[in-house]
Amino acid sequence: MKFFIDTANLKEIQEAHDMGVLDGVTTNPSLMAKEGIFGHDNVMAHYKQICEIVDGDISAEVIATDYENIIREGEALAELHPNIVVKVPMIREGVKAIKYFSDRGIKTNCTLVFTAGQALLAAKAGATYVSPFVGRLDDIATDGMALIEQIVTIYGNYGYQTQVLAASVRHVMHLLQCAEVGADVVTCPLSVITGLLKHPLTDSGLEKFLSDHAKGNQ
Repeated sequence: MKFFIDTANLKEIQEAHDMGVLDGVTTNPSLMAKEGIFGHDNVMAHYKQICEIVDGDISAEVIATDYENIIREGEALAELHPNIVVKVPMIREGVKAIKYFSDRGIKTNCTLVFTAGQALLAAKAGATYVSPFVGRLDDIATDGMALIEQIVTIYGNYGYQTQVLAASVRHVMHLLQCAEVGADVVTCPLSVITGLLKHPLTDSGLEKFLSDHAKGNQ
């Protein structure tokens, strides 16, 4: 499973990278705004900074919702760096754009996916990644993890190469469940990745080892 970090915060991206387990980054307009990054030139410059830290796929989202402008924005993003993946919404015009990008070797991430049917359309259009949102489905009393499993099964049935990128992953159990059902990628906050480190028996065991060592080496 690949680990992506879902943020535009350079410090958090660097920290995840320095752990040696980071495979990529996903961003969106909300995450950019959270970091106070506004304006076309500032956003594009920020993407370049992210690409300088991480040698992996970086999802950069278009703002347009019509075909022509999705293409225009997506091509501009793809020109920034070879690792840029154009993030496109799951709408009719987005699916058409994904096909256009796929035919030209531009990587895409189809976002805001909430059904297996949407994921099937994205795969048929040639999306590199599809992003089903686990947590947002859980928020409305729908089983987000069941959707991940369903998409993995459908893709396996027909040999689609589109990677299942589980998004809106909010805690360690989400991440582990995604791994169990076969998601190719999980994107999450840094806190979820570092949460994998934690167990009280690890902490108490290390404390005892260090205490015993100190007693014997006074």
